[in-house]
Amino acid sequence: MGVDVYCPPPGFSFSVSVAGSGASLQSASAVDGSFQEVSGLDATVETETVTEGGENRFVHRLPGVTRYPNLVLRRGYVTQPSFLSEWAAQTVGSTLNQAILTQTLVVMLLGADRAPLVAWNVAQAWPVRWVTGPFDSMKNEYLTEVLEFSYAYVTRMPKNEAASMVGRVSSLIGGR
Repeated sequence: MGVDVYCPPPGFSFSVSVAGSGASLQSASAVDGSFQEVSGLDATVETETVTEGGENRFVHRLPGVTRYPNLVLRRGYVTQPSFLSEWAAQTVGSTLNQAILTQTLVVMLLGADRAPLVAWNVAQAWPVRWVTGPFDSMKNEYLTEVLEFSYAYVTRMPKNEAASMVGRVSSLIGGR
C-alpha cells in the first residue's frame, strides 16, 4: 500500500475575478481574468509588548490590529474594453466628488484541470494605484500595467479536503 505524498501546487496557474456588482461587466471583457503576477495576499497581526509588573523576566506579547498590504495585479497592457482598467481610471483619477466603488475580488489558484484548488476572497477592494509602462525602446518586452487595490481583509477559502479542517481549527481557537 502506497502512502499519498502531498505535493504543493505550482503558483503559475491562477485567475482573478470580481464577485461584486461589477462581475457582469468584468465577464463581458475577456481580458480581465488573466494576470502575470498577483501579490499582496498577506495578513500580519501587530503585537503589543507589555512588561509584567513586579516581575522583570516576563514580557507578554499581546495581539493587536491585523494589517493588510495592497493587492497588486500585474499584466500585459490591455487596449480592449476592461472593467478593471476603467474602474481604476475612474477611482485613481477621481476628484472624489462621488463615492468610491468597492468590490469583492476573488483570486483562485487553479489545478492542472483548471479547477480551483483554493481561493482568496479580497473584501471591499478599491483601486489606489494604476501604473503603465515602462516604455523602453531598447528592450523587446511587452508593455505592462499594474493595478493596485486597497482592501479591508482577505479570507482564505479552501476547497476539497481542506474545507473539513476549517471547523476543527475554529473549535480549537474557540474552545480554550
